[in-house]
Amino acid sequence: MAKEKHQAVQLSPEQKARMKARAKQARRLEGGHPSLRGIIIKIILLAIVDAGAMFAALLLIAKHQWLYFGVELVITLIVNWLYLRRGHLPAKYLAPGVVLLVLFQISVVFFSGFIAFTNYGALHNGSKQDAMDSIKLSSMVTDTNAPFMYVSIVTNDKNGTTEFLATDTTDEKNPVYYIGGSDWASEPWHQLTASELSSVKIGDASDGTQIAISIAGTKALPLDQIIAKQAELSAMQVPLGANVDKAGFMAMDPSATGVQRTYYDAVYNAKNDTFTRQSDGKVFYADESIGFFDAKPGDPRSERVSDTGWRVNIGWGNFQRIFGDQSLQKPLLGIFSWTVIFALTSVITTFVLGLALALLFNDDRIRGKKIYRSIMILPYAFPAFLSAYVWKGMFNTNNGFINTSILNLQKGHMIPWLTEQGPARWAVLLCNLWLGFPYMFLITTGALQAIPGELTESAMIDGATPWQQFRLIKLPLLLISLAPLLISSFAFNFNNFTIIYLITGGGPSGDPSLRVDAGGTDILISFVYKIAFSTGVGADYGLASAFSILIFFIVGGISFFSFRRTQFLEDLA
Repeated sequence: MAKEKHQAVQLSPEQKARMKARAKQARRLEGGHPSLRGIIIKIILLAIVDAGAMFAALLLIAKHQWLYFGVELVITLIVNWLYLRRGHLPAKYLAPGVVLLVLFQISVVFFSGFIAFTNYGALHNGSKQDAMDSIKLSSMVTDTNAPFMYVSIVTNDKNGTTEFLATDTTDEKNPVYYIGGSDWASEPWHQLTASELSSVKIGDASDGTQIAISIAGTKALPLDQIIAKQAELSAMQVPLGANVDKAGFMAMDPSATGVQRTYYDAVYNAKNDTFTRQSDGKVFYADESIGFFDAKPGDPRSERVSDTGWRVNIGWGNFQRIFGDQSLQKPLLGIFSWTVIFALTSVITTFVLGLALALLFNDDRIRGKKIYRSIMILPYAFPAFLSAYVWKGMFNTNNGFINTSILNLQKGHMIPWLTEQGPARWAVLLCNLWLGFPYMFLITTGALQAIPGELTESAMIDGATPWQQFRLIKLPLLLISLAPLLISSFAFNFNNFTIIYLITGGGPSGDPSLRVDAGGTDILISFVYKIAFSTGVGADYGLASAFSILIFFIVGGISFFSFRRTQFLEDLA
């Protein structure tokens, strides 16, 4: 009985071989048994990675970026856990790529999505506290009614702090002397008393005026040290009272020879969250919906205390601007239609030219086909930005090669290739045709060579003409394999920022009355670039991010439905 049971579970040679193969594969996936050298190398590499992660963590902690610190900590722990344990070999190979994908792709997408719902831009690029500090700093005004005082820089012998020793020479016969430092509590600004005057040392200013050089308990700062501390001294503020916002402070003149009363014209009230302008008493309130201090919150024409604002969440505000702002709506339809025309025309023209050349050089009767094919792909091998600059020079109206040599036009009849909308669009399309046809030539050449020769031979026997062979056999088979590449080429040209930027910069310029610069050759991506990095009305990253999301859905939607339609080509074949 036992013998029969033993025979029942006995494995065949084939089953044993398969089990050994599985065990070998399992050991391979487990990483095998690492050598001592491999363990040491792994520990060293992990130590380098951990050191870099620790350095980045310290920087994030210093800037209080707790979210990014937490993400970095989790990723570092996962990487260490993954590489210090045995097994999971595929995950060890995939981990670096996944981490880089998250850092440089996925995180960027999520960040852009977040920015699209904010007012982030040149006027709103920081926190509210940053905006208040900037407003306060920009409102610093020199009191022209206060006397200009000659200053000597001295250091306090007790604590080593720097102080201003000033001389008011309004009455030259009876000068008045003052001294004070940055700390009102320990070094208050005050006029020298009679006892202090007795220890004042008098000297000459740079223009020969008699001024106070030092006083007992202080030491005059040497010239070389004054020069070394020039930036610190220029920013030094000596309060004139306990409340610096009301009393003001003494600050150095740009000439660095004297001091004068300075004050903040915009004073912040933390209780009411307002700024009050001291020159006219006007009050500006914090408008959290737009991130500005306005005199009348909610009124878009209201006066602001400053054009410096802070970043706030505005919800769907950027998308409402895209579809509701007349200054955007007016050029947007034209830009979108030109973008579609540019992308479609570029794909069609490059495909037709590339396919025509591929058919021409696919003929066995042509000698030296390899040489000709190599010549055809030279524009593709040459750097695109250099080709673009060469074409830009050729399109020059007065001295360009196209006008003067190819077309042989006379002055007064030159084609303004880059200065008028129509010729500029043709120039962009011609340059893009030059850069794009070699790619289409390569892929169609490969696809043509993959078509079985028996199909065309059978068609010839049946009496099909060359055109019928191409239309009924070659083209359908080509489209089946090339349709995904044509769709990706359309998506690429839909966002082909490089060629537009290098040839025309989006120009010629459009309507100057609009708040945005919408050029004659601008496609959506170059238009978004101008919004994001505009130097005229200020960069608007939030609006640009909202446009980027729309472009993503447009290109994604077109690509999705185009891929669905490729099933029709397969059915046709």
